[in-house]
Amino acid sequence: MNKKVTKIGVLTSGGDAPGMNACVRAVVRTALFEGYEVYGIMRGYQGMLDDDIIKMESRSVANIIQRGGTILKTARCKDFMTPEGRKKGYENLRKRGIDGLVIIGGDGSFRGAQIFSNEFDIPCIGIPGTIDKDIAGTDFTIGFDTAVNTAIEAIDKIRDTADAHDRLFVIEVMGRDAGYIALHSGIATGAEHILIPEKKTNINEMVDSLLEKERRQKLVNLVVVAEGDDFGGGNEVGKVIREKLPNADVRVCILGHIQRGGAPTCLDRLIASRMGYAAVECLKEGRDNVMVGIVNNRMHYTPLDHAVKAKQKISEEWLKIVKILAS
Repeated sequence: MNKKVTKIGVLTSGGDAPGMNACVRAVVRTALFEGYEVYGIMRGYQGMLDDDIIKMESRSVANIIQRGGTILKTARCKDFMTPEGRKKGYENLRKRGIDGLVIIGGDGSFRGAQIFSNEFDIPCIGIPGTIDKDIAGTDFTIGFDTAVNTAIEAIDKIRDTADAHDRLFVIEVMGRDAGYIALHSGIATGAEHILIPEKKTNINEMVDSLLEKERRQKLVNLVVVAEGDDFGGGNEVGKVIREKLPNADVRVCILGHIQRGGAPTCLDRLIASRMGYAAVECLKEGRDNVMVGIVNNRMHYTPLDHAVKAKQKISEEWLKIVKILAS
C-alpha cells in the first residue's frame, strides 16, 4: 500500500475507556501540525456508514484531555461486518478525500480495520483503547490505569466497612475475558483471593483456605473476582461461600461501569498523547495496518492481523506473588 495520505479520519470504537479523548486530541493536533486535514467520525464505524463525519480543527479538541468517555462517541456496528456495509463506509470516506484512518479501540475494532484496509485502499493505524489490557504488543492500553485505580479506591473503601463488621466481601471487577484489573487491584488492596480467567478456579481450595482463616478468627476477607472468571463471577462465588461458610457474614459487590468512567490518570493521558502522535507519524511515514503500542517505554508496532489474534498473557510470577502475599 504505502500510499501518500492527505486527509485523516479518526474514530473511537468498542467500549469507551478513560484517555480516549486525550488520544483524539493528540491525533487531531499532530495531524494539523503535519499539514493534514483531519475528520472526526462519530460513533465509530456506525458513523462511517451513516456519514456522520465532521471536520476538526485545533479548537475542536480544546479542554477535553481531562474528560473520560469520548467526544466522538462510540457504538457497535453489525452492518460494518458485511461487505455491503464496509463499501458504504468507504464511499462516505472517499467523497471527502479521507485516505488514512486512526482507530482507537480494542481487538474487535482492529479486526474490522484489518478487513476494511484489505478490501480498499485506505491505510489504518490502530491504537489500543480498552480498560481490559487484553491486547498483545503493548505494555499499556489506554484506560487500564484509570480503571484499575478506580477499582482500588472502591475496594479500599469496602475493606473499611468489612473491617468494621467482620465481613467477607466478594468484589467483582470488569475485564471481559481478561483478569488484569482483578489481578492488579487485588494485589494492590491486599485481597485474600483473586480469581481470574487465566487460571482455572479451584473453588474447593479457596473455601478450605477461608475455613482455615475462620478457625484463626480472621473474619475480614476480600475475594476479588474478574467478571470473566470461569466459575461464573461474583454472585456465583458468593453463593458457594455462603453455603460452605454458614457462619460468615458474606456480601457481594459488583463494581460495574464505574470502572469505565472518570477523569483519566496521568499515565493514561501520557500514553494516549504519545500513541496519538505516533499514529499520525506512522501514516506520514507510509507505515500502515499496524497497532501502535509501548513496550519497555519505546514505541512498538504490531501488525493488525497479529494484534487481533494474540492475547496479553499473565506471567506465572504474578500468580506466584498472589499466592504468597495472600497467605
